[in-house]
Amino acid sequence: MESYALLIAATLNAGTVLAIAALGLLINEKAGVVNLGAEGMMLCAAIAGFACVVHTGNDWLGFAAGMGAGALLAAIFGVLVIWLNTNQYATGLALSLFGVGFSAFVGIGYVQEKLPERPNYEIPFLADIPLLGPAFFKQHPLVYGAILLVLALIWFLYRSRTGLVLRAVGESPASAHALGYPVRLIRLAAVVAGGALCGLAGAYISVSYTPLWVEGMVAGKGWIALALTTFATWRPARVLLGAYLFGGVTMLQFHLQGMGVEVPSQLLSALPYIATIVVLALISRNPTWIRVNMPASLGKPFYPGS
Repeated sequence: MESYALLIAATLNAGTVLAIAALGLLINEKAGVVNLGAEGMMLCAAIAGFACVVHTGNDWLGFAAGMGAGALLAAIFGVLVIWLNTNQYATGLALSLFGVGFSAFVGIGYVQEKLPERPNYEIPFLADIPLLGPAFFKQHPLVYGAILLVLALIWFLYRSRTGLVLRAVGESPASAHALGYPVRLIRLAAVVAGGALCGLAGAYISVSYTPLWVEGMVAGKGWIALALTTFATWRPARVLLGAYLFGGVTMLQFHLQGMGVEVPSQLLSALPYIATIVVLALISRNPTWIRVNMPASLGKPFYPGS
């Protein structure tokens, strides 16, 4: 029973990283912008957050530093693709490559650094419930924050006027511009907000999820988060469920190894990426489903007056 509780707890923890990053990318894509630079932003945020905690000893300042790093890189990306009309896919790939190299360079001096002792979080009384307590009620606050973020985003996108305008910009920027909405500024705000969430996810990895700094430690989670938005057909609740699914697959490899299952470790390590490919292949069998849910202007530049 204890092993199952640990597996559930680890699944929620791993899924939180993917959920926060994917929700940030979803905000981008609802506004019609594709940012392939999630991996690079998360890596830069990871080293920014880790370095901040090393020097200040405060985890929340580390998370803020990670969000700031992600937002800054996203703002640079936004200026390039929204005002200078550079290709969104090429610019995103360049941002990802930059983030990988820059984080490795900046992080050289932090490889051997250690963070202060990690706090233990638990909800009083509920944490003592057999099975449920260790599985659900001894989690980092950001695990619960990711669930609240999903609820807030659902309300924002489908119940608020600002969310309606954001979706209108993603569906038909020319119509939104004709109604007097500043399409470029709205897209930039969405990109920066999405970058901040990717930064939060990156900082969470280095500060809480695996509290250390290692070059390339995001290990493809940015790409999985990007795929997750398509898997979820741009719906926040589905993003959360998909994140937990992929998080469970990621943690399953360690659970199976602990049980002594004789499966090649290389295959177990590849499970999350195999699952991503399989899910995307299954979804692609019905292109109408994707076309109906995908923002109409996704990945397309906006030219005022056109």
